[in-house]
Amino acid sequence: MTHTIMMIGYGAMGREVHRLLPEGVVLGCIIEHPAACEALQRELGDDIAVVSSVAACRVVPALVLECAGQPGLRAHGADVLRQGWSLAVISVGALADPALYAELCRAAEQGSSRFEVLAGAVAGMDGLAAAREGGLDTVTYEARKAPRSWQGSHADTLIALDRVTEPAVFFEGSAGEAALLFPANANVAATVALAGVGMEATTVRLVVDPHTTRNTHRIVATGRFGEFAIELSGYPLEANPKTSTLAALSVVRACRRLVTPALI
Repeated sequence: MTHTIMMIGYGAMGREVHRLLPEGVVLGCIIEHPAACEALQRELGDDIAVVSSVAACRVVPALVLECAGQPGLRAHGADVLRQGWSLAVISVGALADPALYAELCRAAEQGSSRFEVLAGAVAGMDGLAAAREGGLDTVTYEARKAPRSWQGSHADTLIALDRVTEPAVFFEGSAGEAALLFPANANVAATVALAGVGMEATTVRLVVDPHTTRNTHRIVATGRFGEFAIELSGYPLEANPKTSTLAALSVVRACRRLVTPALI
């Protein structure tokens, strides 16, 4: 059996996900910015429809993948859910906006659908969410990346990235603040917050490190269950250094679940 999916956005992440789609899953439709549709349609040919809105999609997807960043989720997420289609969200930072989160929940109720928050660039979110059931005391998240991974973000206004010679913390605050100020970089902060103690109670530290070529994520949680610390040191996506390769692989895994009888 073949499962047809739809993708919102076809940038660096979308292309990587498309390349790695598991057998039995095919891309049938892409939603892109109107200005990009014609050129992308010529590139991909007639087997994949490239449209600018959910209403223009002529397939019924088994799953919709949001790979467009926060603006794409804002523009199309609710329309997808009102259609009754399942939505996998990777731009989790957008959910730090309570109005958008509430809108997506209402749309899911209207369409009898649901949206899944993907783990993205980190692991252990199942354990963190389980620990929350017994009561969490503190959750701290630290992101450490090279200067080029922070360039073009709000970090440019906080620190001279081109003159950093040693690791430096340039932001410390809540996950809600981080996710909204750094939409291309801090989706993990929002993911950790949603799995744990919430946007305002989750402490976030952002670090620029001129000596690293990886994106390092460290999560420390304490609670009734005990304490854990998780650290992942992953490579950024070659075509987009603001995104971790593992984030794209998280989207691929969501597709594999369509064709796998046993879920882990």
